[in-house]
Amino acid sequence: MAKTVPEIIKEVTGKGPVEEHKLVYDSPTETLEPIYFFILDLMNDLRLNPEKLVDNFVSSPGSQHFGDIGQRKTYMQNQGSKLLGDINTVLRSILNLIYDLREFKIRLTSYNDMKDPKKKASALLSLKQIWMDKVDIQKGNSSIKAMALGQGGFNTLIDAFLIVNNDEEIEKLDLNQIVKRILKPRLHDFQNWLKESEGELRKRFEIEKTYLKSQVNSLKIYSRWAKPYLRAAQDLEMDVKSRDPALVKMFNSLLLELTLLGKNELKVKDEAKEGTFPPFFATEKFLNSVEEKYYSCVLVEFKFRGIPSRTQQGFVVGGRAEVTFRGYVLTGSELEKFNEEFNKSDLDDALGLIEGATTESLEALKDDIDEYINDKPDEKKDETKKEYGDNPFLALFGFYDRKKRTDDKNKKEKKKTGPYKRHVKWYEEEYFIPRTQSKAKDATKNIFEIYKKSHGMVAFPAK
Repeated sequence: MAKTVPEIIKEVTGKGPVEEHKLVYDSPTETLEPIYFFILDLMNDLRLNPEKLVDNFVSSPGSQHFGDIGQRKTYMQNQGSKLLGDINTVLRSILNLIYDLREFKIRLTSYNDMKDPKKKASALLSLKQIWMDKVDIQKGNSSIKAMALGQGGFNTLIDAFLIVNNDEEIEKLDLNQIVKRILKPRLHDFQNWLKESEGELRKRFEIEKTYLKSQVNSLKIYSRWAKPYLRAAQDLEMDVKSRDPALVKMFNSLLLELTLLGKNELKVKDEAKEGTFPPFFATEKFLNSVEEKYYSCVLVEFKFRGIPSRTQQGFVVGGRAEVTFRGYVLTGSELEKFNEEFNKSDLDDALGLIEGATTESLEALKDDIDEYINDKPDEKKDETKKEYGDNPFLALFGFYDRKKRTDDKNKKEKKKTGPYKRHVKWYEEEYFIPRTQSKAKDATKNIFEIYKKSHGMVAFPAK
């Protein structure tokens, strides 16, 4: 079972909220949207820059809403599945192209070595072996290898062919005339193949590189098309709440959960100029010595129980809304650890499964794709910008965030679980923490009071 956001915050900080209020509004005709957007806009007005952490819903199986959402989800899944099938087809094509290009590159290495006097002899022997294995072998029993290995009197044919490079060298060999008459046309065929094959191979190498670029671009397009369907299918997944007494199978009911987290950084320099902090807190020397940032945070949780009814515009849901406001004081390190713990929860496990099914295979091909597309085979060790730069699927499934988390894996494993602890400086204990607590309390209470007075909702004491 996934941990709630307040539970994760308490696990990280070891502390509860500094301020807490709860509002309950029950009306069969009023919907959640005005409540949500009023509080969202109010948080923005207070410069809290809210972000949505949780967005879950579940409807009873017997409701019309359940069937409608199920149809939409099935359509999104079918479209996403079709596009993933097209993506797999293109991916297999890319794999085959990479293998072909690798073979071409190995072959072209021998042609390049022919231009180096120190490597020319070994390169020529390598090309002769390729010619015997790929070209001459097609002659069947009359090929050099078949005659040398299967017919008496031609045992020296392979060695002789590897040694000689022209007709004069053939005549100098101590061989019978039959072997010489076989060697001359075969050497002539090899020399013609050597001239033609290099140009043809380089031309095909460039053509397949161009085709690889085309296939990678196609993969990018398919990925972009698949993104909205895959995300929509995930967003339409219902939360599992089979034990919730408010969710009866044959009732027409809907449960919603939304969580917003807003935060505002403590501006030490501004506080010092306003006289809240000592004047020397505004000096660059002091500001550079400050190691930790402090944030006044407001967490707003919405829990909605409603009865959906269909209209021409869609579903209208009226019912009971519970809104809980909590104020917290979090440091920058605590916020970072909170994000780590929140991402490890199963709130977004569906997207994680999609990510694991796609990015890992492409990660293995990254170097090869970059090598042939960017034409920079000697620049593979750029650890940040170039790495994964042209892989088409990675940004689609949030791989860059995932890669960053992977790079920090060893650091994370070293961190102990439980509340974040460090030595608190005197100025933090005396000035930063009290001031941030005051701001968190004021912001939480202001949102609560403003909404309560503007809507006349019933206020319950915090538990």
